[in-house]
Amino acid sequence: MPKAIQIYVRWMDRISNLVGIFAMYLIFAMVGILLLDAVTSGLKIYLHWCIELAQFVLAAYYFMGGAKTIKDGDHVRMDLLYDRLSVRGKAGVDLVTIFCLLFYLVIMLIGGISSLEYAIQTGERRFSMWNPSLIPIKALMVACLGLMILQVISEIFKHISVLRGIPLTLNAGEESQ
Repeated sequence: MPKAIQIYVRWMDRISNLVGIFAMYLIFAMVGILLLDAVTSGLKIYLHWCIELAQFVLAAYYFMGGAKTIKDGDHVRMDLLYDRLSVRGKAGVDLVTIFCLLFYLVIMLIGGISSLEYAIQTGERRFSMWNPSLIPIKALMVACLGLMILQVISEIFKHISVLRGIPLTLNAGEESQ
């Protein structure tokens, strides 16, 4: 594969790893928020923002973990026949299904951009006692969908490399899956 593609794949994998690892630690933030809510509720101090903030953190968690999940192949897959395929056979099946994923993510991105534009134009807020702005979480959603699309393109390059029988060298001595 051309050097530019190898560099692209290496950088996308690194970025996806970094964002995914950061997302992994958001669970601790969510647990802390929910623990704060439980303690303050026990003391009859009601913080109306805790549950909603925990929901936003959870949404950030699963959106930010998307690209790493794609990179690591940790997504749901029906393995009835897949496990019996050769490495090249798996790459072929993955290449077909990854285009379906790409189509889905592009549609989600278009909808996300439209929703973000609406939130910005109207100053959209969640209708609740806390009344937070929805712009930050929608902007994060759009950015993470873009990152997932870029990671899918990286995976396409990896699968094509396997099908061509040319291992994609990422670092010295390291090859793609």
